[in-house]
Amino acid sequence: MSQDINILVVDDVAQNLVAMQALLARDGIRVITASSGPEALEILLVHEVALALVDVQMPLMDGFELAELIRGSARTRAVPLIFLTAAATEAKTTFRGYEAGAVDFLYKPVDPAALKSKVNVFVELHAKEKQLSRQLEELRQALHMNEMFAAVLGHDLRNPLSSIMMGAEAIRLVSDNPQITASADRIRSSGDRMMKMIGQLLDVTRIRSDGIRLNLQPKSYVDIGRKIAGELAHGRPDKRIDIESRGNCEGMVDGDRLEQIFSNLIGNALQHGEPGAPVQVGIDGSAQRSIVVEVRNGGVVPESVRPYLFEPFRAGVMQRHPSEGLGLGLYIVKHFVDAHGGKVELHSSQEEGTAIRIAMPR
Repeated sequence: MSQDINILVVDDVAQNLVAMQALLARDGIRVITASSGPEALEILLVHEVALALVDVQMPLMDGFELAELIRGSARTRAVPLIFLTAAATEAKTTFRGYEAGAVDFLYKPVDPAALKSKVNVFVELHAKEKQLSRQLEELRQALHMNEMFAAVLGHDLRNPLSSIMMGAEAIRLVSDNPQITASADRIRSSGDRMMKMIGQLLDVTRIRSDGIRLNLQPKSYVDIGRKIAGELAHGRPDKRIDIESRGNCEGMVDGDRLEQIFSNLIGNALQHGEPGAPVQVGIDGSAQRSIVVEVRNGGVVPESVRPYLFEPFRAGVMQRHPSEGLGLGLYIVKHFVDAHGGKVELHSSQEEGTAIRIAMPR
């Protein structure tokens, strides 16, 4: 059951408070009254209100002074204020009222229809704000649960998967039967792909939950690039990976993250490149303040795909075989590059093929 929405009425005349309560109170709306500014401030410390109707002319603390105190508190500064006054319209008074934070003025005797109409607007706005707040909280909790689930799932899957892969390798070593060794190779290949997916899920969970913590050390981009290229080439003997470098390619970088960047970029190029076309990796350290890495392959990224290329779980928009991955590789690359203060760009054309270029601060 939803709670009533509170409206605060502040007036030093008791009859006016009774009249306002009779006029505005209805199902779903609770009218809270205060006969002075200090009493109104005490109420605002306890109750959340959608709107405050404040009389301007009150003893001890007038409506403008009360409004300034309300605006000075983080808890109450967002409360809409409508001033009620019996004074004739004066530019000076109106200016001071709006300066104090008023959203409107109503002059006594108040038109009941106009007052109800204005109050209804703020009541509806408050109700929608509360609804949106609840929905955002529900979404936040759901996202948190999803991230926890992905982290636990990824962690708990690694141990049995490692056992499966070790078993497949043992079978391959002890058997001379071609059919058995072929089956063991398929198990190992599938296990490698699953391990990569689990690693990507854990990376995404860390990115969205805790952020990325970098361990910066002097590293050679060329050494790391050649290491990853060698590992990937071993699993894809039908593909060629060419690496070229120039200049000083050493910089302060998180080596583990850089390995993942190279692995995702080169792996993506191997997976999506044109058959027979080599994957070209260029590492340019000729600039004083930055190191540029470019991974190029044959083929063109469709125009419709480019806006989503670095978003998560977009495997289906680009892959010929969606089972090949989760579509997290380039999303992870972008976040790792961003964490280092670098930039990542896509260049794709019929003439030059597709290249993903990252520029990292040295």
